[in-house]
Amino acid sequence: MSAEYNKIIQMLEMKQFAPVYLADGEEPYYLDKLTGYFETAILNESERDFNLTVLYGKEVQWQDVVTACRRFPMFAERQVVILKDAASLRGGEGDDKGLNSLLGYINNPSPATVFFIEHPFKKADVRTKFVKKVKEKGVHFTSDKIRDEKIPDWVEQYGKEIGFAVPRQEAEMLASYLGNDLQKIVNEIQKIRINVPDDIQLTAQLIQKYIGISKEYNIFDFPAALTSNNRDKLFRMLSFFLSNSKAAPMPLIIGSFYNHFNRLYAAHFVKGKSDKEIASALGMSPYFVKDTMSALNSWPLQRVERCILLLGRYNNMAVGINSTADDRELLREMVGRMMEV
Repeated sequence: MSAEYNKIIQMLEMKQFAPVYLADGEEPYYLDKLTGYFETAILNESERDFNLTVLYGKEVQWQDVVTACRRFPMFAERQVVILKDAASLRGGEGDDKGLNSLLGYINNPSPATVFFIEHPFKKADVRTKFVKKVKEKGVHFTSDKIRDEKIPDWVEQYGKEIGFAVPRQEAEMLASYLGNDLQKIVNEIQKIRINVPDDIQLTAQLIQKYIGISKEYNIFDFPAALTSNNRDKLFRMLSFFLSNSKAAPMPLIIGSFYNHFNRLYAAHFVKGKSDKEIASALGMSPYFVKDTMSALNSWPLQRVERCILLLGRYNNMAVGINSTADDRELLREMVGRMMEV
């Protein structure tokens, strides 16, 4: 989860309010959560009837916003004013438009108003006087999109925070099929929790049962098909991913292969230990220990090291360094070279 988001929520829960908040960025998940908090958690239910004002940028002029912010709260210590879709706010004539029209208020905000500005889908221009003044007087939060290869990490962390452990394999499975839509991922995990409230860990079986994602074609099993020398399964999966490139973006595939070969590399140094000790050392489920250790016979340390070097090369090529090939070409070539190592 976003550390900056958590810090803002912590300060709000301690009743330490800034006079103005600007929340912008391309990732809607945190913006929606933050907006929801300002709508429901700062004022109690009886206070909200008179002291919560929600405005929409497309529907109001900047003067309407300032008027709302300058009002005094009724039967409460403070009021909350929320401006949604702030990028669409209509301003005055000439260059004095939109959010910049609010500079006068931001420079001298009402001490009895908590003003929250939601600027979704893109970042506000940090070079403007408006954003600089918000940073000076209040809080500026940007919700950035999480890179595809970081989504499994985010899923694992989210599981920890809600008390529903998500092992790495399952996190990669969800990421590969649900993409980087955080709200969609959260909704699917919560759907499983509702059906199995007493379970403390997400499993592949639960994912398949309640989300419908099959283990037959998932990015986590892809590198395992290679190192287990199961050619039929490998070519089946390769054909599927080549035909369904959206289900397997190169950054996620490379990340999955890297994690797999990193485990194989570490596995060479824990031979002879118990399955439980190996699972702990490799950060994996004991269920996968047998397959991992059996792969070492045909994947000696030098071969694993060469594959890790290959992954570094193809990672650069996937972002356009010394290559103009598309993901399908790179994937086909990368798997072929690993088979030849």
